[in-house]
Amino acid sequence: MTKINGFYNSDISRRAMLRGSAGLAGGLALTGGLTMPVFADNPAIGTYPAGSSGSTVTFGVAVPRTGTYAVQGEDELKGWELAVEHLNTGHELVKKLSPKTSKGVLGKEIKLVVADSGAKPNIAVQAQQRFITENKVVLMTGSTSSAVAVALNKLAQREKVMYVAGISGSNDTTGKDCVRYGFRQCFYGEMAANAIGPTIIKTFGKNKKAAYLTPDYTYGHTTTASVENYLKGQGWTTVTNQVSPLGAPDYSSYLLNVANSGADVLINVNWGHDCVLSTQQAKQFGIFDKMKLVVPYQVPFLAREVGGGLLAGVYAATDYWWTLEEQFPLAKMFNDSFEKKYGYKPEWGAENAYMGFVHWARMAEEAKSFYPPDIIKAYEKGETIPSLVGDVHYRPEDHQCVRPVIIVRGKKPSDMKNKEDYYEIVEIVPGDKVIQKPDAFGCKLGDYT
Repeated sequence: MTKINGFYNSDISRRAMLRGSAGLAGGLALTGGLTMPVFADNPAIGTYPAGSSGSTVTFGVAVPRTGTYAVQGEDELKGWELAVEHLNTGHELVKKLSPKTSKGVLGKEIKLVVADSGAKPNIAVQAQQRFITENKVVLMTGSTSSAVAVALNKLAQREKVMYVAGISGSNDTTGKDCVRYGFRQCFYGEMAANAIGPTIIKTFGKNKKAAYLTPDYTYGHTTTASVENYLKGQGWTTVTNQVSPLGAPDYSSYLLNVANSGADVLINVNWGHDCVLSTQQAKQFGIFDKMKLVVPYQVPFLAREVGGGLLAGVYAATDYWWTLEEQFPLAKMFNDSFEKKYGYKPEWGAENAYMGFVHWARMAEEAKSFYPPDIIKAYEKGETIPSLVGDVHYRPEDHQCVRPVIIVRGKKPSDMKNKEDYYEIVEIVPGDKVIQKPDAFGCKLGDYT
């Protein structure tokens, strides 16, 4: 990948040449004797048909590579890169997840263009708008901040270019800010709260006092609200909710209020490096000498980054943990491929990114078309399809994937079997047990065209 004007692009000159000869695409022969498919005529919409008229199609990625979510963003990017490699080579795992896929998507090689969003919505939107205009991307992805996901939802609907969210924990992404052109594979605040809630009650009991650390944007507010709502039904009260800006360098003032709150449990909703800093500083304040810690929406690499065994005994809800390979053969295939390529066990950002691409590819193959409304309608059939954590389906009403939520508990360093054995899996909670009704958060998808 080369960097041009702040963006990463794979072989721009070749793709430009291919777009220039797009008028001949219907009759071109592909490597290996395959013939490029000729698609039924559909009206032009978004980047269709320009984006799929050559021998390649391009995906646009806007992901944080700097800032407080950079570590998680880089992990996501690796998942997308691996998915593209697997799709282009017809990897065995892809064939298990998308049986109609041979190589590429509908016979076309996939290219990536990548920009650093810094977890900032305006930068992500500008990057994707450029990818739409200059690269004719057929699919957008990215986010780690739900504020970015919501902004890209709006861009996708306006430009009629599909968007699959990366990491996005806000209820709003497939709730009040849902769009026809947007989809989400990962779990989110409401699912996390309903999945981990029973474990919190079983572990700490009813009628307890909770203190919250909440990042000041849509993910933080909706996740805290969901956890509060669940625990309130079990007699819990909120004694303080400390709201901080994204990327705060110091949590002393917030933690002083937590320390003096009389809470039994600290529920840290912060994410990325913010969660690392606030947890480390809570230890320094002596908070864990008098209250327990819960992380309702698990942060990839949190246990490693925090260090000192601070996550030992701490419960969290997550999308994926690598030891699921003991129960799910497809998870084992993914883990082995990822570790061979990158040298470490995948975290859930990479898993979510990988599955987002492969599920989109499956739907395009089912639709036999790059025409966005056809792909959207393939998702909206709501058919049961495979994932790395068993069978899942997408709800037609809000485009949310109904999938399990994994409850984990941090291990003591002395109990770790290897350097990445940070968690034990406590429970795999079925998605349909923890997801709200499709209209609960105000989703209205909008038009196809």
